[in-house]
Amino acid sequence: MNDQENNTQEQEQQSDSRWIGTANHGFAPYAQEELKRAFGAVKSSVLVASEVLLLTLPVASEQVVQRLLAEPPMFLRHIQPVHYDLVLDQIDAAQHPFDVLADLLLKRDELKGIRLAVHIRKTADATPEENASELRLLLEQRLMGLQSDFAVQDADKVVSVFWTAERLYAGISVPTDNLSDWNGGAVRFQREEGQISRAKFKLLEAERVFGIDFTAFRSAVDVGAAPGGWTSFLLDKGLQVTAVDPAKMDPSLQNIPNLKVVKKNAADVKFKPNEFDLLVCDMSWSPKLTAKLVIGMLDAVVPGGTVIVTVKLMNKKPLALIKEVISTFEEARMQVQRAKQLFHNRDEITLYMVKY
Repeated sequence: MNDQENNTQEQEQQSDSRWIGTANHGFAPYAQEELKRAFGAVKSSVLVASEVLLLTLPVASEQVVQRLLAEPPMFLRHIQPVHYDLVLDQIDAAQHPFDVLADLLLKRDELKGIRLAVHIRKTADATPEENASELRLLLEQRLMGLQSDFAVQDADKVVSVFWTAERLYAGISVPTDNLSDWNGGAVRFQREEGQISRAKFKLLEAERVFGIDFTAFRSAVDVGAAPGGWTSFLLDKGLQVTAVDPAKMDPSLQNIPNLKVVKKNAADVKFKPNEFDLLVCDMSWSPKLTAKLVIGMLDAVVPGGTVIVTVKLMNKKPLALIKEVISTFEEARMQVQRAKQLFHNRDEITLYMVKY
């Protein structure tokens, strides 16, 4: 048994577990704070400033996954286990690091004959010239002996590799245990011809992450709709949409039968009770003002209706701000289903709520 196998066995026998955690850029400290609140203590070092952390948590891997799936974090976007920690300077110069890693992975019976995803990430100062896609192909070639089908989506297991200037970290997991089945939690959508804005990606991602079936809704109001990225998405799902905004909507949304445009400030608009079963709001307003505005329109939402709001994080204490905003919504007969910083959120989170 070689040193790398010894190191791995020792790690797996310890009650602690090691992980690589990823958040949106600038929000890794808040992801770390979430983990401290969940597990009591976290040891960490920075792999990518303000974004990727190497973590040691004081419980076994199974417990980490159970807790994070039971109470999904807001800012921790992706987490992958560290089962192998290869020190690059200790690898023979004649060997590719993937040769060493592949020798270890080929011995893992749980990787044989399955649908297997290989996720590769590397830091800017990592040594290989190949990009992540090229490195993925290199590792897949070395793992052909597993007789597994390499998959991008819907894999049974994923081998996650994070390559830095000094080390190569790797782990094996079920994709759902990583909080996101996308590499590093980076949810990529292809921009479509004629797409009004990238804001559409927020709803596309919310659809996946929150499990929302937008086709199940009948009538939606889009508050602060211009230029119409979210409105366009909802129209594509077959909804009747009322777009509220004094600003101009995109010209492509003219003369749409299922669309009514109200060119007023949302605070000046009154709707009939129970007119909508979906309210969405993606405004660049103060979060407290946004909450007040949305709450003022809740009579127009049917009981059991869904409300999706982005909350802009405009101060240095986002956790306290989010708690206050959520409390405000809960006092107004809203049940918060999830609060999550999606990959396509920037300095904001998305709230998914139901009116009761």
